Amino acid sequence: MPAAAQHTRAATPIIQLVVARNDPPPRQYRALRRLEAQSDKLGGSAWIEAWTEVDPAGGFRYQIIGEGGSGFVRARVLRPWLASEKKMWADGDPERASFTHENYAFDDRGRTPDGLAWLGVQSRRKDVLLVDGSIYVNADDGDIVRIEGRLSKTPSFWTRRVEVVRHYSRINGVHVPVAIESVAQVLIAGRSTFKMTYSYETINGQRVGNPQLKSSHP
Repeated sequence: MPAAAQHTRAATPIIQLVVARNDPPPRQYRALRRLEAQSDKLGGSAWIEAWTEVDPAGGFRYQIIGEGGSGFVRARVLRPWLASEKKMWADGDPERASFTHENYAFDDRGRTPDGLAWLGVQSRRKDVLLVDGSIYVNADDGDIVRIEGRLSKTPSFWTRRVEVVRHYSRINGVHVPVAIESVAQVLIAGRSTFKMTYSYETINGQRVGNPQLKSSHP
């Protein structure tokens, strides 16, 4: 957590920069993803590796190429995550998560010790794609580096609280997610953790990497 700072809800230059920037998701990408999950009470841990692709013609597609660990966790957590992302793209939902004044109230909280601008964000509606918490951005260009907070709406009755951290980077000029971590408090299942990492092969038609299947162990 950054050190204490002066807060202001005025539309400061950094808030204006973040809202104006508001990069759209890439038109096309192919990435190898690794998903890992663990439940304190149910089924232990599991992992899945999958090729994921997005393009205007086909939307979001995925192919699982490796998996291991608890079959219960894979069936109830990891596979549904990929299926829900496919539905989100089909419904055109990624824009619902944009950092705009329609979606969020912003609070300029100054700078972190490592020089990032720190903005508090409060969602303007209950939505599983919106977060109540903080975003950390490059002060010079408004690029989002990290998002931390609680989902403003839990994804189900059984989930009482979901804390998330999302990491971003700019690859070949395109702003993309590189990792997502979450901790959820779930009725019966207790504390459950989730992590997903992205290794990009192509972005907007340009080759940017050569992802390789990782070890079978989380």
